[in-house]
Amino acid sequence: MNLYAKLQERETQGKRLRVGLIGAGKFGAMYLAQVPRTPGLHLAGIADLSVQNARTNLERVGWKAERYAAPSLDAALSSGLTHVGDDWEALVAHPEVEIIVEATGNPIAAVEHAISAFRHGKHVVMVTVEADAMCGPLLARRAREA
Repeated sequence: MNLYAKLQERETQGKRLRVGLIGAGKFGAMYLAQVPRTPGLHLAGIADLSVQNARTNLERVGWKAERYAAPSLDAALSSGLTHVGDDWEALVAHPEVEIIVEATGNPIAAVEHAISAFRHGKHVVMVTVEADAMCGPLLARRAREA
């Protein structure tokens, strides 16, 4: 069974993976363009230093405004919508978010985000490859320990 089939199964079962995205710029927007076509995923929250730029990128890749209109992360998780804000720490700490996609492009921030996510028991998808190049062995060890 491939990953897509497993995601379809989760969608059918109503057990979508709850994801948080940190960074909705260039790399984050590429991910955002794929989310609507990926079954079994709920992008619950987006954290970006510029909420307005995040919203602009959501629109640019085809998201309708009502889809990311959740006023809070809790509201997003209960409604299936997406919340856009600037508080990455709240996103990482939320107990219902399972996976963090780190797409800031800032290696120092990415390492901080990943280590915090590990402390909160989250899986991390590292898009910021410079963080892996800079601290890959440390991050791998921290992930195993978590």
